[in-house]
Amino acid sequence: MSLTARVHSTVADVGRETWDALAAPTGDPFLSFDFLDACEASGSAVPGQGWAGRHLTLEDDGRLVGAMPLWLKGHSQGEYVFDHSWADAFQRAGGDYYPKLLSAVPFTPVSGPRLLVAPGEDVDAVRAGLLQAAIGLAERLDVSSLHVNFPSTDQWDWLGSAGLLKRQDLQYIWRDRGYGDFEGFLAALSSGRRKSIRRERREAQDGLDIRILTGSEIQSEHWDAFFAFYLDTGGRKWGRPYLTRDFFRRVGETMADRIALVMAFDDEAPAAGALNFIGRDALYGRQWGALVDKPFLHFELCYYRAIELALDLGLGRVEAGAQGEHKLGRGYLPEPVHSAHWIAHPGLRRAVADHLEGERAAVDAEISMLRREGSPYRET
Repeated sequence: MSLTARVHSTVADVGRETWDALAAPTGDPFLSFDFLDACEASGSAVPGQGWAGRHLTLEDDGRLVGAMPLWLKGHSQGEYVFDHSWADAFQRAGGDYYPKLLSAVPFTPVSGPRLLVAPGEDVDAVRAGLLQAAIGLAERLDVSSLHVNFPSTDQWDWLGSAGLLKRQDLQYIWRDRGYGDFEGFLAALSSGRRKSIRRERREAQDGLDIRILTGSEIQSEHWDAFFAFYLDTGGRKWGRPYLTRDFFRRVGETMADRIALVMAFDDEAPAAGALNFIGRDALYGRQWGALVDKPFLHFELCYYRAIELALDLGLGRVEAGAQGEHKLGRGYLPEPVHSAHWIAHPGLRRAVADHLEGERAAVDAEISMLRREGSPYRET
């Protein structure tokens, strides 16, 4: 292969048809042109916010064979893989950790491919070409590091074999074991958990009208209401919400059929909402918020309605976002998620490698312990 790499400051520079020729076969809504373009065109992931696009495309004799979403980052916010302690240590030692390069989807802790390969191409050769181009770009820019956040498991293993440092964390994910419907799911739980979930659902639904909106059912006023929920949650939880109102307008216009917006209404007034994206085989829970203080409403909108919807759509799993041990009692079990890291400075690389070896073992042990001692299922 005679490979040529090109760097693009936005996915719009690549173009929808070109980008989606590689992204669409993955079935991942977050890798789609429309999602990434919404992040950039809305002002949510732009240089002024610390996200400068450096997306790679790879050509073989003029034919597109690969691509990689890539960002020049001025901070570590909005990533959900936490390297702040690495940055602090390096900067105390006199190094400059920022900027760095990051292959990821902005503000989205969802696992998926990061090295996109055109169907029918030599997978290992294209992956190697993309990684070589990314590391070469890091060296030309003289940045501290290259990070690949939430790659698919097979790509994580491949990146490790290519010399990147392998990091592991956990997320809580619900999987369909042939339940058929929500009652079938409840039947698989211990009697105590069944009773608790039924009680939580009754209390959460009391006095509210909860609807799932998708496609043309989602109107501008629904996005206005949801953005207010999002700002309230972001202001209390993170201090600074990342996404602009225009982001939601854009995904609402271009991705409505891949969105399920769970909305709770109090006498027709929007009271709370949860945003989900529909993938090929999974439902992805993203932002949520509420303007009412109602017990268990978060669990109802974000977890139980997501399970019901996944069962209705024939989707095999629900990924409800990062962190949250409280998900365990609602049927979401811990599973490993990954990242991979190239670090230029030998001293920092050795220190991080030593740390990650122990961290991976600790995560494995935590997953085993949580499944053994905290699973709500009668059999795991």
